[in-house]
Amino acid sequence: NAAEQYESSSIEEIDEPRLERVFRTNIFSYFFLTRYALKHMKEGSSIINTTSVNAYKGNASLLDYTATKGAIVAFTRGLALQLAEKGIRVNGVAPGPIWTPLIPASFNEEKIKNFGSEVPMKRAGQPVEVAPSYVFLACNHCSSYFTGQVLHPNGGAVVNA
Repeated sequence: NAAEQYESSSIEEIDEPRLERVFRTNIFSYFFLTRYALKHMKEGSSIINTTSVNAYKGNASLLDYTATKGAIVAFTRGLALQLAEKGIRVNGVAPGPIWTPLIPASFNEEKIKNFGSEVPMKRAGQPVEVAPSYVFLACNHCSSYFTGQVLHPNGGAVVNA
């Protein structure tokens, strides 16, 4: 997973070079990597994409980032339909607020201080709390009947698919 995000208070602040850069990093990379990886995948293989809770609830200050995360959900679902007959499962994980290097690189001190406080669990999660979602989806024994699905480790925020 590779991603970048930049805060903006208005769509007018998002110029074409920035929009292209964010989309190239956040969604184009999925197409390029998948096209290459498929040559090496066989029946029983699994693709797991990373999206975000923002794809489901929106985020006014991360408009371009949020749009790319929605595109990853659509890509995951469409690719799952394409690859089902080959026995390759495609799923995703949509974390909520998780402490990653992207957070201090993207937000001001006040937002960092309050990061994660908006979810029912009142805190941001740690990467180790998201990892089991990926392990579950990668394991054919546990998730062989899952494809085109997205798991939501997000501190209790209810989202509708």
